[in-house]
Amino acid sequence: MTSPETGSLRVNGATLHYEVRGRGPLLLLIPGGTGGASSFDDVADDLAAEYTVATYDPRGMSRSVLDDPEAEQRVSEHADDAFSILELLSPGEPARVFGASSGAIVAVHLLTARPERVTRVVAHEPPLVEVLPDVLEHRTLLARVDETFRAQGLVPAMAVFAEGLQKGGETTEPKAGTRPAPQPSARAEQSAANLPYFVGRIVPRFMAYAPDVPRLAEMSDRLVLAGGEDSRGELPYRPAAFLAERLGVELRHFPGGHVGLTTHPAEFGACLREALRT
Repeated sequence: MTSPETGSLRVNGATLHYEVRGRGPLLLLIPGGTGGASSFDDVADDLAAEYTVATYDPRGMSRSVLDDPEAEQRVSEHADDAFSILELLSPGEPARVFGASSGAIVAVHLLTARPERVTRVVAHEPPLVEVLPDVLEHRTLLARVDETFRAQGLVPAMAVFAEGLQKGGETTEPKAGTRPAPQPSARAEQSAANLPYFVGRIVPRFMAYAPDVPRLAEMSDRLVLAGGEDSRGELPYRPAAFLAERLGVELRHFPGGHVGLTTHPAEFGACLREALRT
């Protein structure tokens, strides 16, 4: 694995840690969940053969420090962070963007807010539950997760959240015969340390975000919506499927489930390269 060039970028209310590999057109990878820049370590080198690959720790996670640790988190501000990295690394030139899960929500907002800076967005299972016809059920789930987190702590809240994500599907775990690629201990520890912030700050605000669907329709030729082969029908998959049908675009299927990037990195990376080209 090639060691990336690293840097820090001062933005409104935070200092972002970012990493860059390769040469060529800029490709910005926006991590989701508790992952930071290191969540792309298994695919970034291959992508760097074709692109200048940039990724970063989202504000408040890992090495990207908030000025105010209690600050409310907003999708628009996280998208401004992504825009700031684009401006730093590819000033005035449109770039390709990939986002996973909550990072895909950021990528979708970036497309609608800064379309002149984006040539293509690949959004893998953005949990945009506000677009779903049964949104009231999911708002109730988020309220239960928040209440459980505040009253009982992280582990019970994660159990409630995981159960809600599985509803309507088989499971959010990898199918039999697959397992996540081994993670360096530092990376696993970093992800675990990010969990309270993710559950307490990111989940409630990001999953309450409603995208501008008419605006997305105007830019549908630049948007690739993707879901996991193994997560059909699960909650994180459903908004991508719903929006693809609503916008009249193809729903791409990537290997694995919601965390296919981790369980099937080589195959996932190949699918991503194809989605970025066509």
